[in-house]
Amino acid sequence: MQAMTPAHSNATRLNLQRLLMLRSVVMVCLSAVIIGLRLASIPLPVMPLVLAIAGLGVLNLIAWWRLQRTLQTTQLELFMQLLGDIAAFSLLFYFSGGYSNPFIWMYLLPITVAAVALRAGYAWIIASLSIASYTLLMFYHRPLSHLHMHARDGVQLDIHLVGMWLGFVVSAIIVAIFIARIGQNLRDYDQTIASVREQALESERMLALGTLATSAAHELGTPLATMAVVTTELMQDYKDQPALCQQLQILRKQVTRCKEILSSITRNAGHSRAEYSQGWTLREFLLEAIARWRDTRPATELVVSMSASLYNPRILIDRTLTQAILNLLDNAADESAPRVLFTANWDEKMLQIQIRDFGGGLSNETKRQLGTPFFTSKPGAGMGLGVYLTQMTLARYAGKLSFNNHIDGGVISMITLPLKNLHAASVDVNTPYQPHEY
Repeated sequence: MQAMTPAHSNATRLNLQRLLMLRSVVMVCLSAVIIGLRLASIPLPVMPLVLAIAGLGVLNLIAWWRLQRTLQTTQLELFMQLLGDIAAFSLLFYFSGGYSNPFIWMYLLPITVAAVALRAGYAWIIASLSIASYTLLMFYHRPLSHLHMHARDGVQLDIHLVGMWLGFVVSAIIVAIFIARIGQNLRDYDQTIASVREQALESERMLALGTLATSAAHELGTPLATMAVVTTELMQDYKDQPALCQQLQILRKQVTRCKEILSSITRNAGHSRAEYSQGWTLREFLLEAIARWRDTRPATELVVSMSASLYNPRILIDRTLTQAILNLLDNAADESAPRVLFTANWDEKMLQIQIRDFGGGLSNETKRQLGTPFFTSKPGAGMGLGVYLTQMTLARYAGKLSFNNHIDGGVISMITLPLKNLHAASVDVNTPYQPHEY
């Protein structure tokens, strides 16, 4: 037998809840009909009918008890509940006219639920037992001789036809409410499956990118080492030319930075995270990311505004989160090289980072495609992976990334991160804030 997944179990639990509600509606309708017929002086074997409705009530109590006791509901449990419904209906119809009872259509209810909510084998068993019960009631039942015609205040009523009308009304309500909800449940389940498949595809894509990045890191190691040696020798050869040496020094830093990036790519991700196993404070993390970026883009002025909140939680991070921020800063600097604004605010629940450039803004088409792998608005100047990788990184922490055009020009990139997903350990939130020079 196929193992039940959590999604299957959750869907079966919802269907059991809806069966409980459906059965309650049926019990109310049957009770109302029995009371109405008794008031109309139509003789009925009340005790067997009450026992049948009481049996439905017992099934409801069992279902309610199970829903309170456990979060896991199996298809076998729902199947047994439907068998109980068939037994209760058979008892009720046996003592109330058998196949001539206008409510005989209620056998369709367990069949419909089984067809929608259970595996094919269970559904066929329910359908077969319902057909067999209906067939037996054609030959074995207690007839109701006064069911068809009844005079009341001079009005001649066909009680059987009235019952058929009432049965149609009840069945229409049940189909509109209950069956529609089961259909919605199935659509939600399909959507969940589609989401899981999409995540699997994203994981495969990220794995492919990781493999390509590792291969590229291995191949780039040798030329970068050569460039480092050459720049060092040039600095020694032209040490009497300060201006040139300064430019060579910048080049040497960039080569070192490239080697550091390649090393972080090839390093094991778990080991990378272990570097921060003791955690950093949130402010330290942001300042380190800012310092790293300034080393790579010294020509761009980065204007930093950071929260003065005393709350400074200790967080556990890895370099991918730092790189996500650096990617957005790089994009902003590419659009407005002279100046970029960086604003970080947080409270006990949420971290919000805004990065603003002073470029030309985003067109509707660019905004729509931004974040798609290999899409770039800078032809020849990028691979189109920065925003995509940033989104994937933030998704690991339940974070969100959005882009909006500023009213005065440029683009605001906004990161929103729940701090509960970053916490490593608590720190003294009453530690006085010491302002930093940015």
